Amino acid sequence: MRLIQITSENNNVVKDYPVGIDYMSIAYDQNIKLKGGILGVYATNKIQELNFTPIRPATVRFFGLDTADGQSVYARTLFFVLYAAIHDLFRDYNVTLEFPVSSGYFCTAKKGKKQLNPDEIQQVKNRMLEIIKADIPITRIDMLTDEAIKLFEDHGLSAKTKLLRTRGSMYTSVYSLGSAVDYFYGYLAPSTGCLSVFDIFPYKYGMVLSVPDEDNDFKTPKVFVEEEMIFNNYAEFTRWQDAFQLNTVGELNEAILDGRVSDIIKVVETSQEVRIHEAAYKIAQMKKKVKIILIAGPSSSGKTTSAQRLAIHLEVLGIKCYKLSLDDYFVDRENTPRDKNGNYDFETIDAIDIKFFNKQLNDLLDGKEIELPRFDFHTGKRVFRGEKLKLSENDMVVIEGLHGLNPNLVPNVDPKCVYKIFVSTLTTISIDGHNIIPPTDNRLIRRIVRDQRFRGYSAEDTIKRWPSIREGEKKYIEPYQGNADFTFNSAMLYELGVLKTYVRPLLEQVPQTSRAYSEAHRLSKFMSYFESVSIDEIPPTSLMREFLGGSSFKD
Repeated sequence: MRLIQITSENNNVVKDYPVGIDYMSIAYDQNIKLKGGILGVYATNKIQELNFTPIRPATVRFFGLDTADGQSVYARTLFFVLYAAIHDLFRDYNVTLEFPVSSGYFCTAKKGKKQLNPDEIQQVKNRMLEIIKADIPITRIDMLTDEAIKLFEDHGLSAKTKLLRTRGSMYTSVYSLGSAVDYFYGYLAPSTGCLSVFDIFPYKYGMVLSVPDEDNDFKTPKVFVEEEMIFNNYAEFTRWQDAFQLNTVGELNEAILDGRVSDIIKVVETSQEVRIHEAAYKIAQMKKKVKIILIAGPSSSGKTTSAQRLAIHLEVLGIKCYKLSLDDYFVDRENTPRDKNGNYDFETIDAIDIKFFNKQLNDLLDGKEIELPRFDFHTGKRVFRGEKLKLSENDMVVIEGLHGLNPNLVPNVDPKCVYKIFVSTLTTISIDGHNIIPPTDNRLIRRIVRDQRFRGYSAEDTIKRWPSIREGEKKYIEPYQGNADFTFNSAMLYELGVLKTYVRPLLEQVPQTSRAYSEAHRLSKFMSYFESVSIDEIPPTSLMREFLGGSSFKD
C-alpha cells in the first residue's frame, strides 16, 4: 500500500496515510475541532473539498466557520439545500439568489408572476430541516461541458447553459443533492448535516435566507436589521438589468460577443451620471442649510471619483464645492491609538482630532475664515501652510473619509447642515442566478489593479492586507451605512470584463508557497467567467479610470 505524508498545520502533526483516503477522514483521524465544524481544507495553499483524495504529499490547514472561506462554503451549501427543497416541493418554480441583505441573502422563487407565499416558504423551511437532519451527501461529478449543458437544459437552468457556452471550458463540475443538480462558483461542504444554523422567512417580494452571524457567535441574528436604502438600490438595479436582459454573466458575455458592449458602456456611464445628478439636485434644494457633504464608503468603492463628479454637478446647479481631507485631521502620531498588536491604528475614529475638526467646520458655518491643516505623514505632525478657506453663500465643502457616516465624527455640528452619502459597489449582476458576485470580490479586484498600477504593491501584498481592511470596514463603516441620506452604487455592469485583462496576470504571479495563493487562485478562476472588454471606449470621467488610469479628474 502506497503512503503519502500529510502535514497538518492545525495541530502540527506529520503523518503517513494510504493513497485513497479523503481529507475528512484525515481530519477525523487527527481529531480536528473547529468553530462550526470542518468545512474545507487548504491543501498546499489551495482550497479543496473534504471529500477530495490527495495523491501526493501535502501541507494542509482545515478551516471552519470562523474564516471567510468557511462562511462562503456554508452559505453556498445552504443555498443548494434551499434550491433542493424548492425543487422537491415546487419543481416548476425558478429560484434566484438575488443579492446580500443584512446577515443573509435575498432570494426569490417564481413561476411566471406567481411567488411563494408565507405558508409555502414555511414548507420550504421544514423541508430544508429534513434534508439537513438526514445528513445527505453532496456529490460532485466532473463531466464534459456539453453533457453538463444538456443536463442543465433538462432542469430548466438556462442561465447556467449560457454561462457554460461562453466560458470555453472542456469539463464542468456538477453537484447533486437528491434529484437537484447545480453548478457553483466555489466549493461546497461534503454533506448537509453541517448546516445546523440557518433561518428563512418572507421578506418583500421574496424571502431572506439567514446565515450564521459572526457578530452573534455564529448564530442567526436575533433581530433582522432592515437596510431599506441599500435594498432599494439593489432592487432598482436588478429591475434595470432585467429590462435589458443582462442579469447574468452568461447574458453579458453573449452581449459582448454580439458587439453590443459599446452601447452597454454608454448606458451604464449615463445611468451613473443621472444618479449623481439626482444627489446633487437633492442637495441643491437644501443649499440654504446644507454646507457640509460627508462621503463614506469601503475601500475601492470609488469615493474619490464620486466626490469629484458630485462637485461638477453641483457647480452646474450654481454651487461651488471645496474638498477637505479627513486625513488632515489626524491627531499627532504620539497620540494615535494602537491596535491589539501594538501598531498605530489609523482606522479608528479616535485617530481623528474630533474637537479640532468640529471647531473648523463650525467656524466655516459661522462665516469665518479658517486656515486649513495638512498632516505630514513623514513627521507625524499637523502643519499649517497658509492655505485659507471661507465659504460664500453658495459654497459647500465635500469631505471624503472612512468615518463619514459615523455620528461621532460631527457631534457638535448642526445635523441640518450635513448631508451624508454612502458609496459602495452593490454588485447586482449574477454569475448564473444561483451564484452572486460578492461586492467584496468586486472591490478587491479593483484594489489589486489600482495598488499595482499606482502604489507599486503586488497582488500578493493586497490580498494579504485585505482581511484587516475588511475588519476595519465591518467596525467603522457597515454599522453606520443606514445613516446615509443618499446611497450611490458605483458598480458597473461591464467593469469585470475590463479588469480581467489587468488582474489575471497579477493573480498568476502569486506563488503557491504564499498564504495568498488560495485567494489568488479563486479570483483568477472567477475572472475566467468573463469575456474581455476593451478599455478604449471608457470615458476619462468614468469611475473606472480611478483604478485603471487615464482619469481627467486630479486629486
